[in-house]
Amino acid sequence: MSTKIRVFLTDVDGVMTDAGMYYSTSGEEFKKFNTHDGMGMMLLKEAGIKTGILTTENTTIVERRAKKLKVDYLYQGVGFGGKLKAALEICATEGISIQEVAYIGDDINCIELLSQVGLAACPANATKKVKSIPGIIHLKNSGGNGAIREFIDEYILA
Repeated sequence: MSTKIRVFLTDVDGVMTDAGMYYSTSGEEFKKFNTHDGMGMMLLKEAGIKTGILTTENTTIVERRAKKLKVDYLYQGVGFGGKLKAALEICATEGISIQEVAYIGDDINCIELLSQVGLAACPANATKKVKSIPGIIHLKNSGGNGAIREFIDEYILA
């Protein structure tokens, strides 16, 4: 890695989670997050790297997870084109270039941003289109099963 990473961003469904959508009979939604991934994000903060979550969904669950992880940036409801726009806003706020951003995503609404950041990765369960992005890191772990921690430990804080 030639450029120092100053901001780490992640998608939610399929990256922080296993891409499953769980609903109770009353319609309540559930998501399973990985504690190792959460600790990895805490390690980034200790290393002075800002963290953020960018997601197409807009849920209280993600808001609570972001608060627990003390992420610096949370953008919900950002779909096609919105993730890159959000990342560029973060870059402007931090006074950095998009090349100083690491991002992990898994589906087509992440492709635009994955193609622009300085360090891009996808979990093992990412779609073929995401996996075909030139230079993207293919992680061994799937979303919700330690992919974020693998990216942090082996590529960002290594």
